[in-house]
Amino acid sequence: MTAGPATALDPAPPSAVEIAAAVREGRVRAVDVAAGALERIRLVDPSLGAFLEVWEDAAHARAREVDARVAGGEPLPLAGVPVGVKGRHGTRAAGALVDAGCVPVGATAVPGPGTPWRTWGLGAHGRTVNPWRADRTPGGSSAGAAAAVAAGLVPLATGGDGAGSVRIPAAWCGIVGLKPTNGRLPSADRTGLAAPGVLARHAADAEAWWRVMSASPGRPGDRAADVHAPSPGRPFRAVFSPDLGFADTDPGVAAVARGAVERLVAAGVVRLLPGAPLRLDDPAPAWLALRGIGDPDAVAPARSVNDRRLARLFDRADLLLTPATPDPPHGHEGPGDRYSTALTWAFNLSGHPAISIPAGLGEDGCPVGLQAVAAHGREASLLAVARAAEEEAPWRR
Repeated sequence: MTAGPATALDPAPPSAVEIAAAVREGRVRAVDVAAGALERIRLVDPSLGAFLEVWEDAAHARAREVDARVAGGEPLPLAGVPVGVKGRHGTRAAGALVDAGCVPVGATAVPGPGTPWRTWGLGAHGRTVNPWRADRTPGGSSAGAAAAVAAGLVPLATGGDGAGSVRIPAAWCGIVGLKPTNGRLPSADRTGLAAPGVLARHAADAEAWWRVMSASPGRPGDRAADVHAPSPGRPFRAVFSPDLGFADTDPGVAAVARGAVERLVAAGVVRLLPGAPLRLDDPAPAWLALRGIGDPDAVAPARSVNDRRLARLFDRADLLLTPATPDPPHGHEGPGDRYSTALTWAFNLSGHPAISIPAGLGEDGCPVGLQAVAAHGREASLLAVARAAEEEAPWRR
């Protein structure tokens, strides 16, 4: 990390882990890091539309508190890390991050009124654009969070994932997006479909977020995940499915995701298992019924079938690998007839932890995500494969 905060147009700003280490060691002050992030937002966000609100005064005050806590000897794991919080009420879910030393700098954009589709965002400066192509959406509903992280305005942003709302924008913006096991972290969603999540530029930053969130008071902690982390030298046993047996996956998207899997196989990170392709029932009717759209009697049968098939898969495999979305990012006119959630919302219904990691670029020049899914409570496996993928195919912007 450089001696001071990143400049507003620095193409490779420091990671959350690097920032925290520099602040703890006294090489940089949290107030300077916050000032750098706010300056980046001031310069870039008018064209990006990633933020609903920017909390400049509050961020400066919080950063001063962090510097005082560090001076007092507190070993804050995320000291001085600027973070975007999803939506105007996102601070309700960011308490553990603030306790760990994070400095919230603003509320990130979410879908606005007037359209039923959720894969877009509306910020203070207008529609949220994809940092890779301004004519494309960043995905959603954690739209501003993904755009802000991908553009380097902040290294971390909070999200919420009820159908893929962390993983889809992470995939389309070329960053990491983690949805933990449903129920491991508190959620206000009465259906049980949604889980708090994180968007990060680096796998190590997502892991730092998970350590803080899973170890905060009243949480079950990450002990179960640690137990199930793979031993050194043993590849993850994995199954790849381009479509889960029902999705209409774009061939180009599937090819990029498959290429990422092959790199992991070549590096000895993953070993693909032989056998019949995984086939799940389309979760759409059950998911919609839980949201009050459709027949509630559809929920139990769909859950029973898919839960049984996933349980059999994870009896023999560590990971299920799929494209994160069946399609590339759509334009601001809307998604058309395709469900971008087709490959993600099955795991909101089943509760399995899932992560989207950068797989490469599609023919349109936009990122494609590789989704990894693990058995309940095995977030450590997902974070480990995300780290390995980053090392084997570094994501350069």
